[in-house]
Amino acid sequence: MAEAGRILVTGAAGLIGSAVIWELNRQGIDDIIAVDHLGHSEKWRNLRALRFREYVEKDDFYPLLERSTLPWRPAAIMHLGACSDTTEGDATYLVRNNVDCSKAIARLAQRCGSRLVYASSAATYGDGALGFDSAVEGIEALRPLNMYGYSKQLFDLWMKREGFLNRAAGLKYSNVFGPNEAHKAHMRSVVMRSFEQVRDSGVVKLFRSYRADYADGEQQRDFLYVKDAAAMSVWFLLQSQAGGLFNIGSGVARTWNDLAGAVFAALEVPRRIEYIDMPAELRGRYQYHTCLDMARTLAAGCPAPAWGLEAAVTDYVRQYLAPGRHLGDDGESAGRP
Repeated sequence: MAEAGRILVTGAAGLIGSAVIWELNRQGIDDIIAVDHLGHSEKWRNLRALRFREYVEKDDFYPLLERSTLPWRPAAIMHLGACSDTTEGDATYLVRNNVDCSKAIARLAQRCGSRLVYASSAATYGDGALGFDSAVEGIEALRPLNMYGYSKQLFDLWMKREGFLNRAAGLKYSNVFGPNEAHKAHMRSVVMRSFEQVRDSGVVKLFRSYRADYADGEQQRDFLYVKDAAAMSVWFLLQSQAGGLFNIGSGVARTWNDLAGAVFAALEVPRRIEYIDMPAELRGRYQYHTCLDMARTLAAGCPAPAWGLEAAVTDYVRQYLAPGRHLGDDGESAGRP
């Protein structure tokens, strides 16, 4: 007989997934089934300080799901498992991994009556010409700039057509950074890469601007600390039954220069920034401004982010990057500034 009451977290060893488990642990919850694909990566380090009942490899989990032979019935599902590489060129792989697997998770939630919260992405907004409002109405008009964003869009559209968005929450994450991202290779945040550059050479390299209305380094992003992303995600999982699409960001646009400056300040070293050419293949797909409209998220009752950019970067650099620590190491549990 399947067991009830457990929380299923896919993508459990990833940046946001491990932070979600950390946040659940902070709230005294450890009846968690963690699903991911560890392979030869260092993602296992993100899990070693966390508490959960069972770890299951993705390649073992999905066949059980397809055969409806899971040994437990989840009360709630946080589906974060996906390929998040914005430069991934294998569209078939992205459809199978990000769309088809997500459909299987959604059907599981429907069968079990589980609360489903899943990761969409701000990449679905494309160049931002239509704004950054998370309303479900009109999402058909969005035009993502890369296949990763389109894979997320395809699943959002499927959820809408199936009528599942009335009971599930799709979270459109912005530029999330923080501890437990070292495994992401070239997709690591500019905060982590800037820390490494300052440590090794004293200089941070940022892309030049190719638009006259943006100076070099003044391109803007909605940056969000992973501790805030986790707290907001867990709120939607445990404290809310709201359905639809919701932005998970700061609601504030800051520049790459601001971000690099915060790293220099955290390390207490002089600011030195060098602007370099952007690869030609990225120039037509580059977003110059993102700022998520947080009105729907806050109206649903979700708490606003607690960490400002400078405080978040300082916490990340001094508490995690410099000492080489992960979330939960040494028993630390601070979730707010």
